[in-house]
Amino acid sequence: MKHIYDTLYRNYGPQQWWPADTPFEVMIGTILTQNTAWSNVEKAIANLQENNCLSAEQITATPPEQLARWLKPSGYFNIKARRLQNYCRWYLDQGGWSSLSKKPTPELRSALLSVNGIGPETADDILLYAFERPVFVIDAYTRRLFSRLGIIQQKDTYESLQTKFEKMLEEQPNCTQLFNEYHALIVHHAKHYCRKQPLCQECCLKQQCTCRKI
Repeated sequence: MKHIYDTLYRNYGPQQWWPADTPFEVMIGTILTQNTAWSNVEKAIANLQENNCLSAEQITATPPEQLARWLKPSGYFNIKARRLQNYCRWYLDQGGWSSLSKKPTPELRSALLSVNGIGPETADDILLYAFERPVFVIDAYTRRLFSRLGIIQQKDTYESLQTKFEKMLEEQPNCTQLFNEYHALIVHHAKHYCRKQPLCQECCLKQQCTCRKI
């Protein structure tokens, strides 16, 4: 498993994820990026910045219709406005960053999953990139790449895949940084080469792939 990371890192270099100025902005980004491209999320976050609405207090105080208009570039903007306000109310009720950052990872993950609109992938994005906890994020890109490499089955559950990845990499130093970089590299590779219609001839992992079309 580490050799795949090494190949991706050698070809693409550090990805410097998550692109945000604060941990709270990371949390906003993870919610808004559901079912849309990151370029659209950036436009929505820019709207929030321009309107001084980048804190949990400001987001919860904003009328939902107004918030939805600012979030329009991210798609599903009415749903995302509700989810974002739900999250921010929960975040404030929990005592914000100072309180949540003290919780053990399993407890914090369980608390995140209790919020309406926060599923396992979003919760783990928040844990890894905002709270810097050593959790491996499983997304559609990870499933696509590693099923083509013959390492996993697409039908495997989220939890079983996460446990598998974490166990295979648990002896590596600085797991949090590794998981951060690994996930970002997977996304980069899947977007540019291991697409739904893969560009196998240009793939740096083609010699290891069971599904290469060359």
